[in-house]
Amino acid sequence: MENSKKMKKEGFYSSGEFAHMAKVTVRTIRYYDSHDVLKPSFVSESGTRFYTDEDFARLQQILLLKFLGFSLNDIKNMTIGDTDYHFMLDSLEVQLKLVRDKIEQLQLVETAIEDTSYEIKEHHAVNWEKMLNLIHLTGMEKAVKKQYQNATNISSRIRLHRLYSKNKKGWFPWIFDQLNLKDGMKVLEIGCGNGMLWEENDYQIPRKIMINLSDVSEGMLRDARRNVGLEDKRFKFEIVDAENIPYEAETFDVVIADHILFYCENLKKTCSEIARVLKKTGMFVCSTYGKNHMKEVSDLVRGFDNRIVLSADKLYEKFGKENGEKVLKPYFKSIDWKEYSDWLEIQEGEPLIAYILSCHGNQNQYILNHYNEFRDYVKEKVKKNFFVTKEAGIFVCKK
Repeated sequence: MENSKKMKKEGFYSSGEFAHMAKVTVRTIRYYDSHDVLKPSFVSESGTRFYTDEDFARLQQILLLKFLGFSLNDIKNMTIGDTDYHFMLDSLEVQLKLVRDKIEQLQLVETAIEDTSYEIKEHHAVNWEKMLNLIHLTGMEKAVKKQYQNATNISSRIRLHRLYSKNKKGWFPWIFDQLNLKDGMKVLEIGCGNGMLWEENDYQIPRKIMINLSDVSEGMLRDARRNVGLEDKRFKFEIVDAENIPYEAETFDVVIADHILFYCENLKKTCSEIARVLKKTGMFVCSTYGKNHMKEVSDLVRGFDNRIVLSADKLYEKFGKENGEKVLKPYFKSIDWKEYSDWLEIQEGEPLIAYILSCHGNQNQYILNHYNEFRDYVKEKVKKNFFVTKEAGIFVCKK
């Protein structure tokens, strides 16, 4: 009894206490434990499992994601390492976006059901076009999940740079300064993502300007609309394929592609299209990075397990600092590289771990089942400041 009181005083709860406080069954807690979704923070020599206040944060996210239709396997990959307050804040913001997306989706489904029912009642026949639309809407679950994962990954990457970058100017304000925007201009951003470039520089955007924000992802455009604001008539939001831009030649004064070109399947066609819609006096600004960018992070994970590769593709080999001018030369007469002078000094493990888990490589295969060991390894490495090279910048191109 004395040991039990001491344990409680230190903030530990038995499985029963934890379940009671969370208003779930002990069976649920044990089920999540057995499926490696929510492991106890401490297991006694006798096998008794104990949980802490931090585990409530994990449980909250698990229950919400389960409510929204995610599988336990999805949840396992999404909730690891969520107890750091930086991570939790971003996680809650992304969850809020997901809930709003779900509400919008359900509203669309409701309208589609009403329209389909009305057609049947009025015409005593099925309108197959409306039925197909209903099937499409109810099959959007996979897209919503993918959007959540993409948003979480982007949030993790942005957070690491925001917390530990030594250049206080910030990446998006620095890029904005290079654009030299003026009243009367027409601007196109290819792959606008969540619109962060414009949200962070809202107070500097000229009043009489037209800005077309485009992306291939409807989910990203939805985030951009929320961040920039639908009421701002300077902005237009649209899905655009960079290989087939739906505008006439010489339409835009400025075209922007921020960390986008190395994702384009047909880079030649993309560059040709951008050059086509750019005015003769216009400017194309595209960002990328060099081969040394974030190299210390790759070295770090390989030190833990040399099988880990954080990116299946070396994107800088397709379009990077070293070869970017050669790629752009057939389409632009003037090409200048401007480097963003910066590096990271990291003092905390959790934001770095979140960044690592957000990468597009095979890291989860080797980390998820050894997470506690990996967390301790990373925390030890950053104890005396962990320096990370940044080698990013923009090509400024003119026809």
